Amino acid sequence: MDMHGQRVVVVGGTSGIGLAVAQAAAGRGADVVVASARQASVDKALARLGSRASGETLAVTDADAAARFFDRVGPLDHVVYTAGEALTLMPVAEFHLERALTFFRTRYFGALTVVHAAAPRLRPGGSITLTSGSAAQRPGPGWAVAASVCGAMNALTRALAVELAPVRVNAVAPGVVRSPLWSGMTDTEREALYEGGRSLPVGRVGEVDDVAAAYLYCMGQPYGTGTVVPVDGGALLI
Repeated sequence: MDMHGQRVVVVGGTSGIGLAVAQAAAGRGADVVVASARQASVDKALARLGSRASGETLAVTDADAAARFFDRVGPLDHVVYTAGEALTLMPVAEFHLERALTFFRTRYFGALTVVHAAAPRLRPGGSITLTSGSAAQRPGPGWAVAASVCGAMNALTRALAVELAPVRVNAVAPGVVRSPLWSGMTDTEREALYEGGRSLPVGRVGEVDDVAAAYLYCMGQPYGTGTVVPVDGGALLI
């Protein structure tokens, strides 16, 4: 897919899946803008992305900051939202309200804040791609909060697709992917999680480039909207 002449904003585009999406879009000729909460993360990402990229810090739940950010970006073609803190399991017995609210603030309300600011600036044919997760359909023990966030993102995707039409709004729902998302785990826990990928139909854990391809698909295909694209190695089948 040739993306020359298109401007793509990736909020959360400085590490993991978001950085892979930014790299893939830039590699197809797009002008890419990445945003992150930390300047050091922006600087590190820009060093990898090259001359077709620019970036800024952005507090995703600050509506005024988001409006100023997109004013500076100007007209654009695609918005991708992958921002999110490292996931940790939260069994009900260990429920902590403030931690749970933090997940929702960044992943749900941050996404909605960004969409509010970005939508009026999208060119005809533009798209918004959000991030959900396979936990919405198949949660395990300790996933009550994370699965709820993913379920909320699925509902938000469908609602925005109706409200913002003809702008296309879709979401990608990754399964377990080797990325900084799991940095809150111990090395032993993380390797056990990745090792579980051997039991998937594809026989391995996912990589960020695998998932980035789904975001590029959502940007490039012209007809689908309100869809949640699972990229989980077949985890929902077993």
